[in-house]
Order: sequence, then C-alpha cells, then structure tokens
Amino acid sequence: MSSSESFLIVVGVDGSPSSLAAVDWAVTEARLRAGRIRLVSAWYYPPLASEVGDGVIDDTFKKHAEQTLAEALAIVADQGIPVSGSVVEKAPAIAMLDAARDADLVIVGSRGRGGFASLLLGSVSSQVVHHANCPVLVLRTKAVSD
Repeated sequence: MSSSESFLIVVGVDGSPSSLAAVDWAVTEARLRAGRIRLVSAWYYPPLASEVGDGVIDDTFKKHAEQTLAEALAIVADQGIPVSGSVVEKAPAIAMLDAARDADLVIVGSRGRGGFASLLLGSVSSQVVHHANCPVLVLRTKAVSD
C-alpha cells in the first residue's frame, strides 16, 4: 500500500456462510483502517463440462456468480465503505490470487460450496493462503456440531 492509496481488502464471495462472514469482517476491518473493499465472485465451467464445448452449456454458473456478487455488494452498500466488485470467469483460487496482487489483505471463508464438507479448510482458501503476496485471513463459521 502506498501512502496515497487506502488499505485494500480483497474478499472472495460464493454465497456460503463463511464467505458472507468474510464480507462482514472486511467491513469492520475497512472501517478500522479507512480502507476499501474489492469483492470477487468467480465462476468457471467444470473440466468435464468445458470439454463439451461452447453453446451447449447454459449460463447458470455465471448467473449464480453475478447474483452472489450483487448480494454481497448489498451488504456493504450502506456501510459507508468504498466497495467494488467483479465477476470473473476463472477457477476461484486463480481469480482470488489475481485480484489480490495489489491487496493489503485477503479474506476468504474456510469452506465454500465444494463437495467435501468435512474438510476444515477448502481447496480455494488453502491455495490462497499458500500463494498470496499479502496476509490472508481465513474465517470459519461455527458449525452446528461444534
């Protein structure tokens, strides 16, 4: 962060409870640091679907990402925090790492929408933790069984 730029927080949003908690945390952190928030919602066709070819697959993934981003932006809209958002057609971890190149902090949920609910740390959050060029905060929402 240069002295002329505000503290930039990049948040990955996928609509999961932990990603929504990440948005809430980012709002508080941005207030404390007079910062700004960049929300990222990523989508891509699963590997098997991408082999089918363009025109066969509908835009369900993209629409879900757009809706998720809109919901996250609505959470921040009336908080008085500068916020921007983007929907990116990339694997989520790559999208987050690209968006975080100039970030001061990245916040991700510990578990997203993946199929392995028993894992404590999801594949996206793990990749971001290991490859980001700035500090990463991973938020875990309390599970009912905790």
